[in-house]
This record gives sequence, C-alpha cells and structure tokens, in this order.
Amino acid sequence: MELLIKNGRIVDFSKDFTGDIYIKNGIIEEIGLELKKSCETIDAEGKVVMPSFVDLHSHFRDPGLTYKEDIESGSKAAVRGGYTVVNLMGNTKPVCSNMEIVKYVQEKVDKIGLVEANQTVSITRDLEGKDISHLKDLDDSVKCISDDGKGVCSSENMLKAMEIAKKRNWVVMSHAEDMEVTHVSTRLSENLMTVRDIELAKFTGAQLHLCHVSTKEAIKAIKSAKKEGYNITCEVTPHHIYLTGEDIYKVNPPLREDEDRCSLIKAIKDGYVDAIGTDHAPHTKEDKKNGACGISGIETSFSICYTELVKKGNISLNKLSEIMSKNPSEILKLKKGKIEPGYAGDVVILDLEGKYKVDSRNFLSKGKNTCFDGMELYGIILKTIKKGKIVYNKECLVWL
Repeated sequence: MELLIKNGRIVDFSKDFTGDIYIKNGIIEEIGLELKKSCETIDAEGKVVMPSFVDLHSHFRDPGLTYKEDIESGSKAAVRGGYTVVNLMGNTKPVCSNMEIVKYVQEKVDKIGLVEANQTVSITRDLEGKDISHLKDLDDSVKCISDDGKGVCSSENMLKAMEIAKKRNWVVMSHAEDMEVTHVSTRLSENLMTVRDIELAKFTGAQLHLCHVSTKEAIKAIKSAKKEGYNITCEVTPHHIYLTGEDIYKVNPPLREDEDRCSLIKAIKDGYVDAIGTDHAPHTKEDKKNGACGISGIETSFSICYTELVKKGNISLNKLSEIMSKNPSEILKLKKGKIEPGYAGDVVILDLEGKYKVDSRNFLSKGKNTCFDGMELYGIILKTIKKGKIVYNKECLVWL
C-alpha cells in the first residue's frame, strides 16, 4: 500500500515547510520536494499536514456501558477528530482489572480497524480502592494503570502499585482527587492528591502521569517536580484551557477560575504540560440530567486547542503538534507523532482557516454532551490517515 501527499504545508514539532510525504506499507518512507511516485496521490495544496493526534485519556464505555458509547462509535468520533491512537480508561462495566477485558477490547478495536487503542488497567481491583493483587497477573502488553474516575485514597496501595509499576515499566496515571475532602473543596482535593502522588513517585521512581490537571496549585507542584528532574508528565483538557466557571458545565475536575486557566496556558507555553488529554466522556442526555460528569470532546479537541492556543498567539502550531502528537506518542512508547522517515504514516490534513459552528447533533460519538454547542471554532479536519490509509474523509464518510 502506497500513498503520496503532495504540496501540503508539513508541520510537526520541529518542522514547517511546503512539500511532499510518501508513505509505503504504513510507514513514512520519504519526505521532500517534488516527489514523484506511481501510486494513490492526494494534492494538499493550501492545506496543512500534521501527525495525527494521540489521546492519552478517552472513555469508549465498552464493555458494559455501550448505550453511552461503543468501540465503533468511539473510533469513528476519534478519527473525525484527527486521532488515530486512543488510550482507553478502565472504568467500564465490568471494570478492566484483568487481561480478559484487555483482550476483548483489543480484538474489537482491531476488527473495526479505524484507530489503535491501548487499554488501561485499573490500579485497584474493580476501582474499589483496596486490592491490587490483580496487578501481578497482567502481561507485558499493558502500558498504563489508572483508577481514573476515582482517586486512590490509600497511600499504601498507591505506593505498592507504583513499586510494581516501576519494575514493570508501566505508566501510573493519577486521577488526583482526595475523595475524603472532595465534599469540602474540589480544589483542595485535587491539590492534596497531586502533591501526594508526586511524592510517592519521587520515592519509588515510578513514571507518574497526572491526568486532567485543572488548578494553578497543582500545575505549580508539577512544575517544581519537573524542575527537579523527576519522571513526571501531565495533561490538560481542552475544556479546562477554554472555559471557566464551575456552574457552566459539570465535569470532573470542575471547570476552574480564569487564573487557573491562564496558569495552565502559561505552563503549556513554558513546556511543563506534556499533552492534551481529551477526557472524552460520552453520556446520554438522561445521564447528564441526573448529574453525570463528563464531556464528549474528542471531535472538537483540535479545533478548541487551535482556536484558543494558536489562533490567539499563545503557542506555535509546532508546539501544538508536540503536545497533541509527539509527547503522547512517547509516553505510550509508540513510533508515531513525527513526520519523519521510519515513523508511522499517521497524518491529518487540515484546513486551518476553515471555521465551523459546533453542532452536537452531528457528532459521530453517541455522546452529544458538550457545552461547546453553537460556538465557532477554527481548524477543520479534512482527512485522517492511518498507516497510509484514509480512515476519515470529511467529503464522504466511508468506513473500512
């Protein structure tokens, strides 16, 4: 299988030039000027070609909660948003606490074939916060463990889990929430747990990834640990860098104040934020009405980030590519996220000047839950290409 993309503005974390990309057998084989190949060709003149995006934080709700989302609908939503890799959280039903569920998810993902997925396994069995004995039964295909949706309140269990993760070379993904004080202050809850998990990571040497960071105090603690050289990474969500005010929309952690939002953006500019994690959390209308936290965000993520961060002059397009493609690929240990020979032929073709109005009725996700309805955003995904094959085309929704 071969594909030649010609005349596009090619942008990744380190380059920005007009030229061509030749993909063969799923791998970028050559980049340059005026390449000539006898194969399927896309003329990208006037458009931008970037590495496709990698989401460290998605919920596809399968198994058990497929009325909210399933792997097929989640995959379609992902590629429409320019993503070809998703890291799936384990708070399904049953909870992903064993290899049987990992294999079940992987088989469905592979059969559908639109995205590559990594299934995260829970830190504590069934997210109950007590038992971590299942960790010894996981095989080497596991990359990440997380009790996302709940904080691990037991410091002893988190310590032991990090010690195991250090030996197994896993990433420990922290949902930083001290649930004993959440009812008092969600800010205090996030800040306390952030500091605790950083200290445990310092002690154990485990690779810690802080999910959906939202407060100025949490990002300050992360900056400090990074300056000291510890193996700590973090993500922020599109909604936390775009919106403020806890009452606007119910997410967890809540939308914060403008001072927090500005602190997150400054941390991105200064190089302390490693990734954009969508925290794509689809819900039904009824579930949201009953108080469910979460936003269906994977289809709008790039546009929100481009509009807020690049269009407003906060960061360069190169930097956005770094935190949406290169860094998350490296955290998952994937040879993706760069437009270089030898890297996966996963790219997106974009119209950066194109503007559209968000209409959740047209989402490919089952989850129509968003607070961005009616907002105008820049940056339209025209095509998403995975291993040299078009898996999303805005002009004609034809699936594999």
